[in-house]
Amino acid sequence: MEILVQQDGRDYSTFRLPARLETVYQCQHLDDLRQVPLKPWPRVQGEGSNTIFVGDELPPLCRFVASAKALNQLDDDRVLLHVEAGHNWHQLVCWSVEQGLWGLENLALIPGSVGAAPVQNIGAYGVELADRCQYVDFYHWDSQQLQRLSVNECAFAYRDSVFKHQLAGKGVIVAIGLELTKSPRRVLSYQGLDQLAEDCSLQQVFAAVVAIRRSKLPDPDELANCGSFFKNPLLPAQAAQALKIRYPGLPVFTQSDGYCKLSAAWLIDQAGFKGKKLGDIGCYSRQPLVLVNYGAGTASQLLQLIAAIQLQVQARFGVALEPEVQLVGMLAQTAGATQA
Repeated sequence: MEILVQQDGRDYSTFRLPARLETVYQCQHLDDLRQVPLKPWPRVQGEGSNTIFVGDELPPLCRFVASAKALNQLDDDRVLLHVEAGHNWHQLVCWSVEQGLWGLENLALIPGSVGAAPVQNIGAYGVELADRCQYVDFYHWDSQQLQRLSVNECAFAYRDSVFKHQLAGKGVIVAIGLELTKSPRRVLSYQGLDQLAEDCSLQQVFAAVVAIRRSKLPDPDELANCGSFFKNPLLPAQAAQALKIRYPGLPVFTQSDGYCKLSAAWLIDQAGFKGKKLGDIGCYSRQPLVLVNYGAGTASQLLQLIAAIQLQVQARFGVALEPEVQLVGMLAQTAGATQA
């Protein structure tokens, strides 16, 4: 285990707000995790693409960076990919496409590590991690034991999982298992992909997803951001359709559970925040769902902009917006910021 002290928080979050981390434990093996001090329990961190440090009194961080993967044949068509949590997610998607394996292509270019993917149940263009995941290996701080959770035990839901609730802060995701196929598994229902031919190749689907995301979303290496900042709100179908009657342009996506998903980007845009800046923090000009740090942003500016967006959308549409991104630090608690 490598113990790093007095670290610049901007190196551990793609939003790059100023912060100081007292201690970072960098672990490669289970034995490393067993050596991590647990008073207080550390905060588990991946690549920082879904975390923003706001203020002082930050907990120690633990990063599990092991990144090995193994492929096992289940039958003539299906394979099980076991991959450790430290692997970069997009690089894993690229590798799966190169191998001719279907299943992850719609999830291309989502930033972050493999270990972070189950927490949020990452999803895009009609596919969620839950659709491909078979298990998650979870190391418990208290028992120092490794548990394999089935996909049902993970309690996956829209941008949600057991790792945000019963298991939040109680351990580390060390690996996941994904079921992929050699035969086509096309999901082309979302706008942009519906223009592809019905017999399009795996590489064509992957390329289309990458092109769409690059046209809408800023590269965190060039403009500091954490991707989509707010969840798309879910409303009961009747309430969503009533809102649709009042606002015909509102994108509404019917779910299978009696709820409808609304477009948070559309709500924020209509509320007048697209391209709006507060100091050096703003809504991205091409995608208002993405908040960006133009370079010298502060935690105070970010929290003020979050509150303004939430208040305006609530006042105009009666819809509450909840952040996907996790806000960590004293200012987040003081402001009562919603944490995903």
